[in-house]
Amino acid sequence: MPPDFTTLAAGIAIGLGAIGPGVGIGIAVRGAMEAIGRNPETENAVRTTMILGVGLAEAVAIYAFVIAIILVFK
Repeated sequence: MPPDFTTLAAGIAIGLGAIGPGVGIGIAVRGAMEAIGRNPETENAVRTTMILGVGLAEAVAIYAFVIAIILVFK
C-alpha cells in the first residue's frame, strides 16, 4: 500500500502556513505594547491599527488552512 502523501502535504501546508502569521502577530503585539507603554494617550489608535494588522496576518494562516483542507478532501 503506497503512502498517502496528500495527508503529509496538508500537514506541512498548515504547519508552515502558521509559522509566519504566528511570528508576525507576536511582533505586532510586542510593538503595540511598547508604543502604548511609551505614549498611553495613543492607546485607541495603536490598538485599532494593531487589530487590523493582526487580522491581515491571520488571513494568511486561514489561506494555508483552506489549502490543507482541500488537500485532505481531494
